Amino acid sequence: MDEPDAAVARLVAGELARPGDGSGVVGTLRRLCSAAGRSLTASGVGVSVIAESGMRGVAAVSEPAYEAIEELQFTLGEGPCLDAFTTRRPVLVPDLADAAAQRWPGYAPAAHSRGMRAVFAFPLQIGAARLGVLDVFRIRPGELSSEQLRLALSFADVAVSTLLDGQEHAIPGAIADGLDDVMEHRAEVFQAQGMVAVQLGVSLSDALARLRAHAFAMDRPLAAVARDVVARRLSFDGGPS
Repeated sequence: MDEPDAAVARLVAGELARPGDGSGVVGTLRRLCSAAGRSLTASGVGVSVIAESGMRGVAAVSEPAYEAIEELQFTLGEGPCLDAFTTRRPVLVPDLADAAAQRWPGYAPAAHSRGMRAVFAFPLQIGAARLGVLDVFRIRPGELSSEQLRLALSFADVAVSTLLDGQEHAIPGAIADGLDDVMEHRAEVFQAQGMVAVQLGVSLSDALARLRAHAFAMDRPLAAVARDVVARRLSFDGGPS
């Protein structure tokens, strides 16, 4: 670990734990998000884990209110986070009201309506392995300074180390401590996607679009809607709702 990353690791280690943070990987990532928020003068920071299989979910946020904002891109299926993961490059959006509205016609106005004015997404990766994305949110437009950009990259490096260390200490074949719940929620999305496809007689991609549209219209996380479908509290073919 080089000196910038080591300095960030010390910041995270010195971050006071909050009730409910826990001591596992998720707890460390929550403290990392909190430390990053102050260091980068951000209004919020989030870490999402994304597997090559398509499983993905919000692992940690600096403040509870930002979980819904971090989840928004998964609900809509677009946004800086997903682009950063796909392209393996940081996606820097200093003004969501600018060309971002054309690039992400669903995400940009939705994030803007929730008070976000700038988003910066940094892929969490090592070699060919992609683990997720670190997202930095601001309520005012403006670019990151060169020093803040270097810091953000170091926070991303430390997040990668946290995820890898957690997986190394996990039981063989198991997911790192705390991340099992995150991935379980995403498994429900896949299950619900299949159920809606059968209910409506449509393709899996169309079923996911219907799930996303319902979640967005109801202002609910996609995972919560999927949970209702799996539990048969919600049906898209005229059944219980």
